[in-house]
Amino acid sequence: MMAMEAVLETPRLILRAFTLDDVDAMYQLMTVPQVIRYVGNQPAQSKQDTLDYLMQHPLRDYQVYGYGRFACVWKETGQVIGFSGIKFLEEIQETELGYRFLPEFWRKGLATEAGQAVIQFAQGLGLKRLVAVIHPQNEGSKLVATKLGFGLEGKTELSLLENQDLLLFSRTI
Repeated sequence: MMAMEAVLETPRLILRAFTLDDVDAMYQLMTVPQVIRYVGNQPAQSKQDTLDYLMQHPLRDYQVYGYGRFACVWKETGQVIGFSGIKFLEEIQETELGYRFLPEFWRKGLATEAGQAVIQFAQGLGLKRLVAVIHPQNEGSKLVATKLGFGLEGKTELSLLENQDLLLFSRTI
């Protein structure tokens, strides 16, 4: 599989493509209840499930679209503490900025810091618009999207979260 070549750097983070070596980090991001509370994912059942997810989602996205979610590496320790990046959502034909961090790294401005770097990356790809699909109760994500210049456009639905109106934020880039 072709990797996404880009590596982005912010004051506190390195953003790089996920690899198969990131199974343990992704497993945490897919099982910690506070992290997945608003995203509709069932907790990963095993490391094998997580490996399958990495291959079917981030690694496939790099190959198909040339972009995807970046692993966010905390410079101080080299630990993968979350992800941020863009993903083409086939269901609504939009490119979404998404982010997810471990709870001990919340409220430090990291999602905003990573998001700014990802938006610049998206501009470099020639994208003209990004969306953020956010659960109505996810106040933290709404705040990050607003700080990044996204405005509430309306509502949308995704099959991942059945019977749930989601907020569609958007911005031109």
